[in-house]
Amino acid sequence: MATAIAPCITVETTDQYKQSMERIHTFANRVHIDISDGDFAPTFLLEPSQLWWPQGWHADIHAMVARPSEYVDQLTALKADLITFHAEVEEDLLPVLQKIKSAGIKAGVALQRPTVPLSVAPYIQAADHVMIFSGDLGHYGGTASLMQLEKVRLIRAIKSDVEIGWDGGVSVENAFGLAQGGVDVLNVGGAIANSQDPAATYNTMLAEINKHGVI
Repeated sequence: MATAIAPCITVETTDQYKQSMERIHTFANRVHIDISDGDFAPTFLLEPSQLWWPQGWHADIHAMVARPSEYVDQLTALKADLITFHAEVEEDLLPVLQKIKSAGIKAGVALQRPTVPLSVAPYIQAADHVMIFSGDLGHYGGTASLMQLEKVRLIRAIKSDVEIGWDGGVSVENAFGLAQGGVDVLNVGGAIANSQDPAATYNTMLAEINKHGVI
């Protein structure tokens, strides 16, 4: 399966959201949209009711919220392709993941740097997507700690066919290494959002992940 690139939208206002969509709409067909509650993540991003995307796009919603049970109904009503919550929340995620899947939507679980896959194995087994989160909650940027790639093997040992995403510090320089390391979806924040030419950056990254490795 070819690695996909999903530009991230991590914004606080509807005007910023519209501007971000306009910057990527000519080349993106899968988009990663962040929301947060000011609790689990330190910033307040958009509310579920403020989200939209062009028809035909594949929208992944990454919810950095402390209480997924309070958000799951609103988010499933949006009919996104994927809804991801964090494994580190204080609630039991299993009923939430099942609710997402019963709505015909893919369910995802995100693991922050300290989280060991085996410690959340039931969530991984229930999920359609596991996101290795190497970023800073609620902000563009972060560092792509390539040591986290070891989690790909550990996740696949728990569920071999699960889709694996990466969020945090993806760049033109490391996209090839991440793809070769087994990541299926590169969620790209600042590298595209802060680019003078987002389409060129996206296409360069696409060329990187599709090049053949040199042995």
